[in-house]
Amino acid sequence: MVNTQVNLCGITLDNPVIPASGTFGYGYEFAELYDINCLGTFSFKGTTLSPRFGNATPRIAEFEGGMLNAVGLQNPGVEKVMTEELPKLKACFHKFVMANVSGFSLDEYVTVCEKLDKEEQVGWLEVNISCPNVHGGGMSFGTDPRMAFDVTSAVKKVTTKPVIIKLSPNVTDIVSIAKACEDAGADGVSLINTVMGMRLNIAKRKPLLANVTGGMSGPAIFPLAVRMVYQVAKAVKIPVIGMGGVTTAEDVLELMLAGATAVQVGAANLVDPYACKKIVEDLPKVMAQYKIESLTEIIGQA
Repeated sequence: MVNTQVNLCGITLDNPVIPASGTFGYGYEFAELYDINCLGTFSFKGTTLSPRFGNATPRIAEFEGGMLNAVGLQNPGVEKVMTEELPKLKACFHKFVMANVSGFSLDEYVTVCEKLDKEEQVGWLEVNISCPNVHGGGMSFGTDPRMAFDVTSAVKKVTTKPVIIKLSPNVTDIVSIAKACEDAGADGVSLINTVMGMRLNIAKRKPLLANVTGGMSGPAIFPLAVRMVYQVAKAVKIPVIGMGGVTTAEDVLELMLAGATAVQVGAANLVDPYACKKIVEDLPKVMAQYKIESLTEIIGQA
């Protein structure tokens, strides 16, 4: 019998599989398809202080190997998440959930994190300083070690739960940013978010996305994710959550060998709503195939 459990910042997960923010809503939609309690946990939709309609359409463009998205953090705002979304989630998900937080200023990050920190079902705060699809904030915090330090430090002052900082791959040195977050008190880091990309409509001679550029995700970015997770995990002592193009149980094991304690699955959920369920079910079989008795023994083993 293999052991799929991992410990993420002091909380035990039945398995390391975590649907990524923005690809799983607030959970209850997927609960209509299968019992989402089979998951380790999931990161709910990126939440901001005020409601956001998001970017203009079209917001999605496919390409061979993945997709581009420029949704723009569409969400109902933190107050409605607390009063409407989380009560609906609690009825179908009986584990701690990961709250994904986005902001456009230091004060906004602090306010939203302080509010969600008080929610009983929230186990971790995943602070997104790496969204490439919004103007006036987001990724700018994730491309400068000093700003990443400031956001982390400010959020840690008003929270009691583990804070995980979500990092951008759209930088020249992701290790320095990860170390800045660790120095500021982060309990973990998650990476990678989407890579900036663009597609053109040849017939119309203009960009396919209304936002012009978007975040590239899917299997095409998996090798980049493995490389960055490996580099960051070697440089910091806090847990790393790996993500980026994960589609199979083998991908999960590969990112864990690179140093990830847990693994998020993003775009695959948009292609197949059962993607995470299948990975969870396949994981013990693949572990047995590679003679892995416990997942914790392979973390960072590469």
